[in-house]
Amino acid sequence: MSRKYRQPGYQDNERESRPRVRKPSRPRGAPEFRARPMPGFQEVVRCTMCGATTSHDIGLETQCPKCGADLHTCRQCVFFDTSARLECTQKIPERIPRKGVRNQCGLFVAKKTIERQTTSYTPAAPGPKTAREAFDALFKN
Repeated sequence: MSRKYRQPGYQDNERESRPRVRKPSRPRGAPEFRARPMPGFQEVVRCTMCGATTSHDIGLETQCPKCGADLHTCRQCVFFDTSARLECTQKIPERIPRKGVRNQCGLFVAKKTIERQTTSYTPAAPGPKTAREAFDALFKN
């Protein structure tokens, strides 16, 4: 029977099936040159006035360390919502008129956000402090 395409390999029945040989994986290099671990996530409480990070436990008298604003306020609360009735998603007996001022609300829970850690990775051994030291370390014998 004659075929239209006569290239070797096209519809060959006598094909030899060879098992694929996998190369063994090799280590990715010395430990100091391997990829650094990716930063994780952290839970952060931020001041609504200046954006500075504060501690997670906010008491009645707590103030922002950077700007001095009160932190036990409606604006710092999880339940604060400007579109809700009385601007709070919880049932409160009366409206609190000034949302940025310290109040006695018993339903207060600090608003926490989850952010990516953006701090630099610090190596185990301290590196050179100046560009000159880095250059000398690169070409030392």
